[in-house]
Formats: sequence, structure tokens, C-alpha cells
Amino acid sequence: MSESRIIKKYPNRRLYDTAISSYITLEDVKRLVLERADFRVVDARSNEDITRGILLQIISEQEEQGNPIFTTEVLAHIIRFYGDTLQGMMGSYLEKSLQAFVDQQHLVREQMRNIIGANPLQVISDLAEHNLSIWQKMNERLYKQGIDPSNRAAVKAAELDKPDDGHKK
Repeated sequence: MSESRIIKKYPNRRLYDTAISSYITLEDVKRLVLERADFRVVDARSNEDITRGILLQIISEQEEQGNPIFTTEVLAHIIRFYGDTLQGMMGSYLEKSLQAFVDQQHLVREQMRNIIGANPLQVISDLAEHNLSIWQKMNERLYKQGIDPSNRAAVKAAELDKPDDGHKK
């Protein structure tokens, strides 16, 4: 297993990625998280691991930008656990709950991929073609019977007079 990628945070608040020998932004760190890259952020002076603080900063910015994940009530509950006798258990509980949620999400996506297939647009296209075929067959039947499809009463009567061919719809 390879070592974690090291990102150094300097006193000027800049982040330096030692793997690519370049300064990066919080957005770049977010991209690393999304790519599931193994990394640590360390204070350049003290070599202290400050990864959690950087991740919290990214979460804070995300929460302020758009549709937040954490409601005010959820945040209040989390704050109340600090200093509580159950504080140690809360982190573990949240971690396991999120992992269970991620596992369920992965399972649902896999099942949808198996049901729909690799190309959901093809499924929609096939469904549209199938519906068009049904519509054309119904129109052909109505014209053969001499019924104007725009006349709803005649269409309904034709539907009622149609013999049951043993197929359920």
C-alpha cells in the first residue's frame, strides 16, 4: 500500500501538494476527496495533521453555497453532543450510519444499472418506440372500423365492442 499524499499548509494559508510540487486550492482538495485519493494535510511548521480542519472548512463552504445537507436542527444536535458522556460514541455512530447509507446507495445504483442497463437513454427511446407502435396499431384499428379517432364517444364504443383476445393489459 502506498503512502498518503502529503499536502502542506503554510502560514500564508496556502496549500502545497508535495506529490505534484504545486500549490493547490480547497477546490483541488475537494476533488481529491471525490476521487477517493489517500492524502493528509499537515501544518508546514509543526508537521501536525490538520486534515480534519481542512475537510471541515470544505464542508462549511459547501454548506454556505447551495443546498445544505445539515439542517439547523442536525447541527444543533451535533453541538449538544460535545462534552456529553456519549460524545465518543457519536462519531462512531455517524461514521457507521454514513457507511451504511453509502452501501445502500451503491446497492440501489447497481440494481438500477442491472434493471435499466448501461444506457438509460436507450431504455427511454425503446419505451417511446413501443408506445408509438401501440398508438399506431390503435389508430389503424380505429380507421379499419371506420371510426374517426377524434370522436371520443365512438372510440369508447369501439373499445367496448372489441372482443377479448385473452391478453391482459
